[in-house]
Amino acid sequence: MLHLTSQSRIQLALAPVDFRKQIDGLVALCHNELKQQPRDGSLFVFINRSKTMIKVLYYDENGYWLAVKRLSRGRFQSWPNRQEQLTSIRAHELQKILQGLLASKDK
Repeated sequence: MLHLTSQSRIQLALAPVDFRKQIDGLVALCHNELKQQPRDGSLFVFINRSKTMIKVLYYDENGYWLAVKRLSRGRFQSWPNRQEQLTSIRAHELQKILQGLLASKDK
């Protein structure tokens, strides 16, 4: 589990991402499309098109971490749907998403 604090900087990429992308592809996405520096200490959170998986990209002092959460059933229903490409959220909001508390119980 990720260690999140109230000081954690969390960036949510709102558009679904092709999850064939791994670390290098997500780093390039941060640079080229989101115009962000993935080494700035922020956590970058991505969702797949079917809204069943989330990936979190994070850089510490000497390398990248990539965490994946896949729901065993249901979908994340409360993922923000806005015009922007990126939005900031608080740690407690990400914790709720990662715990699946915002997921539907439908199969």
